[in-house]
Amino acid sequence: MSGLPVTLLVVAKAPEPGRAKTRLGATVGDLVAADIAAAALLDTLDAVADTPVAARVVALAGDLDAAAGAAQIRYRLEEFTVIEQRGDGFADRLANAHADSSSGYPVLQIGMDTPQVTSGLLADCARRLLQAPAVLGMARDGGWWALGVQTPGMADCLRTVPMSQSDTGELTLKALHDNGIDPVAVESLADFDIADDIAVVRDACGPDSRFARVARAAGL
Repeated sequence: MSGLPVTLLVVAKAPEPGRAKTRLGATVGDLVAADIAAAALLDTLDAVADTPVAARVVALAGDLDAAAGAAQIRYRLEEFTVIEQRGDGFADRLANAHADSSSGYPVLQIGMDTPQVTSGLLADCARRLLQAPAVLGMARDGGWWALGVQTPGMADCLRTVPMSQSDTGELTLKALHDNGIDPVAVESLADFDIADDIAVVRDACGPDSRFARVARAAGL
């Protein structure tokens, strides 16, 4: 083992045109939306790969063969343990991903909608998790971008939380509290779902960000 004794889990969806970022695709087209999603995933994987943790896992949904940037994503995933998402809904898939990725370490889970995330921020979240029962990073749209728990069973409360709503973050916090879990708050980040979200995330990205480059090329 090397690095912080934490599993860093990315819950991701293959950036297939017409299946990934459909709300964004309604504005910019399915192919552009998939390219943006692929850039976001690759930037996220770069940050995770540079974070000094004991284990790195990607819980993947969708058909990577049909995805934008498939070759680059496959190459990047060689540094990760890849598991398949399972469950009837997104909340179930999140909780199951925590269980399926656990190797005895606390699990810090993020998505692929915050490509501005850095290895420094992720390492800080991991260190905080080692000193707390849980950590929760709120997203600016009312959701959350990061959840860390000491044991997989602590993520089971997600199964009752409606996802992708403006109050998902608040409801997640309530579900944790209702189960006797008091998470430490970590930095809030903006994520992206629609075209109007892109500029804030783009401007928060580093100069070498794929996301920023692809977004600017799309006029966003």
